[in-house]
Amino acid sequence: MSAQRSDDSWQLKAACRGPQAAVFFPPPQFERKDDKIFRESRAKEICTSCSVKSECLDYAISIREPHGIWGGLNELERKQLLTQRAG
Repeated sequence: MSAQRSDDSWQLKAACRGPQAAVFFPPPQFERKDDKIFRESRAKEICTSCSVKSECLDYAISIREPHGIWGGLNELERKQLLTQRAG
């Protein structure tokens, strides 16, 4: 077991668990820009009240997660955060 996977119990406390989890990732079919903005905004709204938001973001950053909303940030926002931390 790797160090980053040693304590993933935070996932059990995540506000995104359950049926609303679908809004955190793009659908398998084409998604219009306005639909994406609405979906991501709904996901980020759920993140605002999540007690493990920082753990979630740290996890996504550590594994370089390329998809979805994690810790309140989308893919591009996470890349920008990584760039800021590196610079």
